[in-house]
Amino acid sequence: MKLFSLATAAALMTSTAAIAQVETRTVTFTNEGATLSGTLYLPEGHDGTALPTVVVTGAWTSVEEQMPSVYAEEMVDRGFAAFTFDFRGWGKSGDLPEDTRFVESPAAKTSDIRAAFDFVATLPEVDPTRINGLGICASAGYMVDASAGNARVARVGLVAPWLQNQEIVNAVYGGAEGVDGLIEMGRAAKAAGGQIIPAAGPEGATGVLMPIGGYYYEQDRGAIPAYDNQWNNAGWEGWLTYYPADHGNRLTQPLAIVHSEAAAIPQGVRAFLQNYTGDATLRMLEEVTQFDFYDSPEDVTRAADTIAGHFKAHTGGDS
Repeated sequence: MKLFSLATAAALMTSTAAIAQVETRTVTFTNEGATLSGTLYLPEGHDGTALPTVVVTGAWTSVEEQMPSVYAEEMVDRGFAAFTFDFRGWGKSGDLPEDTRFVESPAAKTSDIRAAFDFVATLPEVDPTRINGLGICASAGYMVDASAGNARVARVGLVAPWLQNQEIVNAVYGGAEGVDGLIEMGRAAKAAGGQIIPAAGPEGATGVLMPIGGYYYEQDRGAIPAYDNQWNNAGWEGWLTYYPADHGNRLTQPLAIVHSEAAAIPQGVRAFLQNYTGDATLRMLEEVTQFDFYDSPEDVTRAADTIAGHFKAHTGGDS
C-alpha cells in the first residue's frame, strides 16, 4: 500500500488549474425493468473523441445533483468524461420492485452501478477500455462490489468511504440490541408496504433519519430542490447487515482512498485494507469532516486531485 507522499501532496496543493467549462447531457438506461436517469459530463466543445471516464456515485439517500455532480465536474476539469445517475427508487429514476422508493438497498444500488458501467461503455464519447469508478460515502461499498470481478472497470477511487462491518454497525447503531430493534422496525415497515420518514432534519429533531443539521439540511448545500429528503424504514435490515469493510478481498483493481480521521468511521478503511491485496494509495487529510468532503472547495479539490491522479496512471499521463 502506498501512503500519499508529502512532496506529492504539496505539489498538488500549490498547483492551480483553470476551471473547465462543462457540457452535460441527460440520458436514460435500464436495469431490472426500471428506467434510470443519468447525466454525461463532457468538456465544453468536446469534439466527440472517446475519453477516459469516471462513473461517480454518492452518499446514502443522495441524488446525482448533490456530491456526485460536484466530483463529476472536478473529473471533467482533469481531463475525463464523467457520468452520474439516480439509483432506482431515488430522484428522477424509476421505482424498485413493488413500486418501492427511498429504500437504501445495497444490493439494488450495486446492481445499478454495474448497469451504469455497461451503459457508459456504449457511448461514443467514452473509451470503454478506460472506465473508472468513484464511490463517495455509503456508495463506496457499492462501488467496490460493482467493480469486483468486473472487466469493464480499470481503477477504483473512494472518497470519505463509509465502509462498515458488524462491529462498526453495532457501535454506530446502539449495540446489538439497537441493531436488532431497527431490523425489527424495518421488517414491520416492509410488511406494511413501507414507512417513509424525513431523511434530514435539524439537530435533535425526532422522527428523522439524520437529526443533525448540516449538509442535507442546509439549502445552500445539500438541501437542494432535487433532493428527495426521504428514508424508507423498510430498508433497515439490508443496510445494517451489509458489511463492505469485509469485502477488501473481492477487489483486484488498483484502488485510491481519500479520507480523514475527523470524518466518518475511518476504522472501516483500515479494516477494508487489511483484506485488500491489490495496489492501494491512501491519503488521509487532516481535520476534514464527512460533509466537508461533499462540497468544501479546498477539500474537494485535494480529494479530486488524488483520485484523478490515480485514474490517470492507467491512461499513461494527462488525458
